[in-house]
Amino acid sequence: MEPSPEQSPHHAYPDHWEADVVLRDGGTARIRPITTDDAERLVSFYEQVSDESKYYRFFAPYPRLSDRDVHRFTHHDYVDRVGLAVTIGGEFIGTVRFDRINDQGRPASAPADEAEVAFLVQDAHQGRGVASALLEHIAAVARERGIRRFAAEVLPANNKMIKVFRDAGYTQRRSFEDGSVHLTLDLEPTEKSLAVQRGREQRAEARSVQRLLAPGSVAVIGTGRTPGGVGRTVLRNLLAAGFTGRTYAVNRAFDEGLATLDGVPAHRSLGEIDEQVDLAVIAVPAHRVPEAVADCGEHGVQGLVVLSAGYAERGSAGRELQRELVRQARSYGMRIIGPNAFGIINTAESVRLNASLAPESPARGRIGLFTQSGAIGIALLSGLHRRGAGLSSFISAGNRADVSGNDFLQYSFEDQDTDVALLYLESLGNPRKFTRLARRTAAVKPVVVVKGARHSGTNPPGHAVPVSRIPDATVSALMRQAGVIRVDTVTEMVDAGLLLAGQPLPAGPRVAILGNSESLGLLTYDACLAEGLRPRPPRDLTTAASPQDFRDALAEALADGTCDAVIVTAIPWVGENGEAETGDGEVLAAALRGAAAGGPAKPVAVVHVEIGGLAEALAAASSTAAPRTRPTTLAAQPSGPPAATTAPTPTEPATVEAAGTEEAAGTEEAEGTEPPARPGRIPAYPAAERAVRALAEAVKYAQWRRQAATPGKVPEFLDETTDEPGAAALIETLLGAAPDPRGRPLTHDEARELLGRYGIPVRPTLPAPDPGAAVAAAARLGYPVALKTTAPHLRHRADLGGVRLDLTDEDALRRAYAEVTELLGKPAELLPVVQSMAPRGVDTVVRASIDAAAGAVLSFGLAGAPSELLGDTAHRLVPATDRDAAELIRSIKAAPVLFGWRGSAPVDTPALEELLLRLSRLVDDHPEVVSVALEPVVVAPQGLTVLGASVRLAPPPPRGDLGPRRLPNY
Repeated sequence: MEPSPEQSPHHAYPDHWEADVVLRDGGTARIRPITTDDAERLVSFYEQVSDESKYYRFFAPYPRLSDRDVHRFTHHDYVDRVGLAVTIGGEFIGTVRFDRINDQGRPASAPADEAEVAFLVQDAHQGRGVASALLEHIAAVARERGIRRFAAEVLPANNKMIKVFRDAGYTQRRSFEDGSVHLTLDLEPTEKSLAVQRGREQRAEARSVQRLLAPGSVAVIGTGRTPGGVGRTVLRNLLAAGFTGRTYAVNRAFDEGLATLDGVPAHRSLGEIDEQVDLAVIAVPAHRVPEAVADCGEHGVQGLVVLSAGYAERGSAGRELQRELVRQARSYGMRIIGPNAFGIINTAESVRLNASLAPESPARGRIGLFTQSGAIGIALLSGLHRRGAGLSSFISAGNRADVSGNDFLQYSFEDQDTDVALLYLESLGNPRKFTRLARRTAAVKPVVVVKGARHSGTNPPGHAVPVSRIPDATVSALMRQAGVIRVDTVTEMVDAGLLLAGQPLPAGPRVAILGNSESLGLLTYDACLAEGLRPRPPRDLTTAASPQDFRDALAEALADGTCDAVIVTAIPWVGENGEAETGDGEVLAAALRGAAAGGPAKPVAVVHVEIGGLAEALAAASSTAAPRTRPTTLAAQPSGPPAATTAPTPTEPATVEAAGTEEAAGTEEAEGTEPPARPGRIPAYPAAERAVRALAEAVKYAQWRRQAATPGKVPEFLDETTDEPGAAALIETLLGAAPDPRGRPLTHDEARELLGRYGIPVRPTLPAPDPGAAVAAAARLGYPVALKTTAPHLRHRADLGGVRLDLTDEDALRRAYAEVTELLGKPAELLPVVQSMAPRGVDTVVRASIDAAAGAVLSFGLAGAPSELLGDTAHRLVPATDRDAAELIRSIKAAPVLFGWRGSAPVDTPALEELLLRLSRLVDDHPEVVSVALEPVVVAPQGLTVLGASVRLAPPPPRGDLGPRRLPNY
């Protein structure tokens, strides 16, 4: 909202302070600076505040604002006096203001760094987290303006406001003076304040998705008068699924006399509906969507599913329509799935919602599915249905203009009906946040991701999000670091999801293989070796094996303490006449389920070839895996009629059903631990490779879970041997008062000085523009020395003859200088330098860079062909812990070279890990350091030497993940 002309021209309207936020109950609101145009809104807002709230604000009866008050509260300089408002539908629901003060509490200007702050929230909106959101944003504004502390006077009876300050997580001091509580808050973010902020973000965003998936009532806007069409199809699917809430058909073209359609009330607009509508499914042409959204907003609808197409997938004009759609919906406090969406599904017995174009609602299960593609969504629903798998929830977000995969992760983390989250993503709007949320969710339940559009370098049509420039291999490595199971195809995603949802996690990589086909067993054995598992020799039961033989063999394998998982292979039996018999798949399935239910909890998978009914019978078993997560729960019921929750609660033991029996699933577990899961649906696969790949992913994920239980840490020695203030001052000097937005590379000496502040010594080099200078440099450094060319096209290219090593005296140095210049060119072109020799070792390369979308990334590999030609490079997000550094070194394919490969001496990997941690700390402490390359780093059996370093500085990119909560605007 732009200021009027009378606003102070000295301080432009700060539009970057505007933000959409999700409130505690899942609704959205707009936070923006207050301007002189807001006088009428302010008066109207104040009139709707109770006398008690006014008293708490002004410490006296204050029934109305005077003209002077209105002027004061709407005129700000955006530096010493700032006011923010929270709006819904364009009207104020809360305000906050700060005034800079001096040590005596009087109005002041900079450099005074304290401000008095005061809040006021309409009574109807108290309890929604309005004041908490305002505090986050006004604190960020204050820090931007050089204010370091807030002072507030609160009446002792104003418990709500005292709680807002107390729970914010900032360092604070309290005193009781003159009948009021005096609070002082230090505004520097703390670990606690960041945790509080992210906890509120998680609960609010999870609730916003829960409101969409569990509405008490649904209106389909654009329901056709005749069968067919998008709106009528959604209405039919809602009714077929048995939605437990109220359903309405809405179309402005309905005849006035039409009372019902397909048995549900029919209306021409939402205004004709007497009851609250929670969710609206919009299926009208794009040019009519704004009218429908306005109708929804004016009548209190909480969320929208927009099926209509014609937005960002159509180009720039459509992208602007999409942005306006989001702005309009959020202005009314509504969230959007879509546009161009396929719809949403919730199979909970208390909801039974199918507000999608899927003709058949999936069975109830424990898999949550999010997809950015309607076509892929159809394929996944079909594939899961064929395999007998059920879903807990399904969201097909289309252009994902608002609700995204990040929101789905927030919801899945708390949803006790979901054991596994599957996501098909074509773009990552906020990769930093995705990684953070995925890491937290993966700590309690598996997250399986397929990333489409991996190699195009652009986003798919309709996805108006920032484009990340980091390679797909880097994205995959970062996902693995966060515990995400990254697979390449939707088939692999379904394969992994079935195993993870129905079976317990394996304790290790040891696999037993048994079956009635020696050949199929050998194929499975080979596949296990290829995936890094440790298979035992296959046990051949012969083609004469009966279902009882399978049961006995499986029970024996599960009881064996030397195996962590079992793969059963089965082919049709051969009858007495020599013809293959498909056998009774249900009998074999019952035998396998019985063995799995009676033995230790280990994962079981089946590979079968044309055994009729086996896969269906295995899938038909009741899900018996106890819910693996115990986070704080969401409300499970829709906002309509209450219904009993069928999922076990955190304090109730789950029950196990297998082979027709019920057994206790174990006693109550401590909060945050995984209960002892029992085998559930046994997944069946048509090929050994698919079963083994799914099992291998489960093994790697289980290993990550075990390691994540005791997270790594940053060693304390970094605090004692780093000079953070000195580095900050040096960076400020190097960038200058008006830094170039494109940044600047540092000279060799500048880079050495900066890196030295963090305990990273770089071996010095001296220029050698002629032979005499080379000899003088060598004399200064001491023999033996190396002669190297530093021209960009020859840097780090020893294979081209631009590097000469172990030059022990002046004659050798002069000969090498002559040979290099004769072979490669004149000294002015080659830029030769002289450097003292380092101890022999393994040449490695260590890099750190900042991607605008993904954040700071630390990389490691062996120098030369392994990293440059073969792409053998490992990556981790910054800040890196000691465990990250150790894994980084060991995760490259060429890692054995560092650990004594083929009889060579192992190198000093602890020194290498320390170097990685120091570089990580440097770029984390100073976002102005946008890229660092240490190449080569020679790692010897004792110590290491950094021979070359390049550093680039630039004004720091924005860090939205550290600022106040806000919804993205694309």
